[in-house]
Amino acid sequence: MTPELIVTATLIAATFIYVLLCWVLPFGKCRTCSGQGHRRTWLLRKVTACRRCKGSGLRLRIGRRIYNQVADAHAQADAAAATKDRYTS
Repeated sequence: MTPELIVTATLIAATFIYVLLCWVLPFGKCRTCSGQGHRRTWLLRKVTACRRCKGSGLRLRIGRRIYNQVADAHAQADAAAATKDRYTS
């Protein structure tokens, strides 16, 4: 096997695994609060809810966010086409 083929196969496998991960587990740990849902403030060391995840400790993965955007755009295009077909016939 050539090195280019090995690198290509590795990249395809990593992409497939990430897509599968985004489908099965769309949420990951919040990087700001490490999945705890709360943080200590810098000034008074007071415990508050994490602003990034709003206290849930979870965040939507980037790949799932992209998938949701594409799916929403597709649904809007289908709805627009159905509306256009309804008024033109």
